[in-house]
Amino acid sequence: MFNTIRTAALSALVGLGALTAIPAHADSLYLGFGDRHDPRFGIYTGDDDGYRRDWRRDRDWRGCSPDRALDKAERMGLHRARIVDISRRTVKVAGRQYGDRVVVVFANERGCPIIYR
Repeated sequence: MFNTIRTAALSALVGLGALTAIPAHADSLYLGFGDRHDPRFGIYTGDDDGYRRDWRRDRDWRGCSPDRALDKAERMGLHRARIVDISRRTVKVAGRQYGDRVVVVFANERGCPIIYR
């Protein structure tokens, strides 16, 4: 009988020690023993609040928005960048680079690829 209790206690210690191997990116660790309203029992990591799903749903991956085109043009070195024209297929951004006027045309697709510079 004593050996059974000792084996169970040792197994519990090894199991709790294995919990330290949970990745560091886990926000938190929950031990659920159930109650009147929630009968689940188990160990839960992180809080599934759906933040990432909502963030991904809010992002529009279908096309090149004017804000993304402006950001990309400014990263390319255009100063005083502004939207000149938006059509179904292109987004035109004008600005100045090294004192010259420059027009950059982006395709209205994911990633805002450059069509013309």
